[in-house]
Amino acid sequence: MPDQTSLGEDPYRFHTTRWSLVLLSAQSQAPGFQAALGELYRIYWYPLYAYVRRRGHAAEEARDLTQGFFLHLLEHKTLARADQLKGKFRSFLLGSLQNYLSTEADRARCLKRGGGIEFVALDIQDAEDRYKLEPVDAVTPEKVFAARWAMALLGEAMNRLRQEYAIGHNAVTFETLKAFLDFGNGKEPPTYEQAAATLQVSVGAVKTLIHRLRKRYTTWMREEIGRTVSTPAEIDAEIHELCEALIVAEGWILP
Repeated sequence: MPDQTSLGEDPYRFHTTRWSLVLLSAQSQAPGFQAALGELYRIYWYPLYAYVRRRGHAAEEARDLTQGFFLHLLEHKTLARADQLKGKFRSFLLGSLQNYLSTEADRARCLKRGGGIEFVALDIQDAEDRYKLEPVDAVTPEKVFAARWAMALLGEAMNRLRQEYAIGHNAVTFETLKAFLDFGNGKEPPTYEQAAATLQVSVGAVKTLIHRLRKRYTTWMREEIGRTVSTPAEIDAEIHELCEALIVAEGWILP
């Protein structure tokens, strides 16, 4: 399902929304439905996993419940009942997970009933290393979920920006200047002089390149967030809410 209104600067490009992936995933006989469900899983499994862990489940159980939740969406056709007009995709997914945990957690064993469907291989140790750095008492599971959701969307925006620069044969420029985006990686960016020397351009040119990079990153960020809400008018409110979650979780959430 095409999204007729691009939120980026290139209106001729085809853009799918997360909702359109949901609708495709709901059609179990539609070509590409498993790939669509796998795409949703790839992006959002860790925010969901962290939420399940915060609800008190052990690591292995949380992994099984997270995988089982996506299988539940498919098997019980929950995705087919999703209504884009009723709100944000984030709210839909969290509400569905909460319902699943309350009714299915005691008997969910996704690895035993997967039916041969595989999503994305999980690095459970990496997930646990990340989770151990999450807040213990100060932040609710819902805030952790929202902060992790924000990080997932920012990561997707960064990936799309990287691809855009690679297609334009500017991969070196991107790799040199990406630290100036302040992506929360805790690393100090190089000085303007250092970046200019690496790219063999003037300091003034570097500042212009950084400005363009930030502008494109903001565009991709807004587009990624726009894919998870019902209308473009909701983007700013969702950005504000996600920023609040990141601020609350500051110092705990790692990239």
